[in-house]
Amino acid sequence: MNQRVNWPITILIALGSLIILFPLYITISIALKSPQELAESALSFPLNFHWDNFTRAIEATNFFAAFKNSALITFFTLVFTILSNSLVAYAIARNMHRKLFRMLYYYFVSALFIPFPIIMLPIVKQTSAIGLNNPIGLTILYVVYGMAMNIFIYVGYIRSIPVELEEAAIMDGSSTWGVFWKVIFPLLTPINATIGILTCLWAWNDFLLPLVILSDSADYTLPLVQYVFQTEFGTDYNLAFASYILSMAPMVIIYLFAQRWIIGGVVKGAIK
Repeated sequence: MNQRVNWPITILIALGSLIILFPLYITISIALKSPQELAESALSFPLNFHWDNFTRAIEATNFFAAFKNSALITFFTLVFTILSNSLVAYAIARNMHRKLFRMLYYYFVSALFIPFPIIMLPIVKQTSAIGLNNPIGLTILYVVYGMAMNIFIYVGYIRSIPVELEEAAIMDGSSTWGVFWKVIFPLLTPINATIGILTCLWAWNDFLLPLVILSDSADYTLPLVQYVFQTEFGTDYNLAFASYILSMAPMVIIYLFAQRWIIGGVVKGAIK
């Protein structure tokens, strides 16, 4: 059976793809050009691939040290966010009939409406005063700041899970902790995938919070290294664009290898 092509939608999708792919092409082509080729034309395809731009960018930015900092902060933020936020959300979701838990829920959700610039200065002062202006403090802040949105999502999802499943587990002798880890937490896999993706992207790409929290340049993450790199070598665009590609490459590689589980988790979370 012949299927009719929706040409307006197809053209819009093609234009949207071009809008996304064109900046990517510019970034890659400039990263592979020499300064002379870039001066002649920024849009042309590189005649010779200057892979040494990436080597020089790695040396100039101390890339692997910044990569290790970003990877550790992102990993621990992801683990602690999923474990702590899901547990808090479960307690709230199953006790929403109690005034205290209902107030806690609205307290957490109200944090969504507080812009970060308003609380930026107090955070800098407090973390510096208690010695948490380092990667550990940054990880704690990511876990805490993510709670508002994550608890909002978790609570809505957990309330859609039938209570009868927990009652059956309790009848079999399971404790409250056992119910959560053996019954509820496995059922949270789709929403854990969704929150895990959002948390990873946020912790990996965030620039402002590391900028105001991290005081030692040895603790800098990849976005901060890009900033320092850009200000120091602002006129060497070939090196700068090579550094940008190196910074975004890890997340792209993770997505290419894990796209089946990522998309599957998001879809299951959406249709639950």
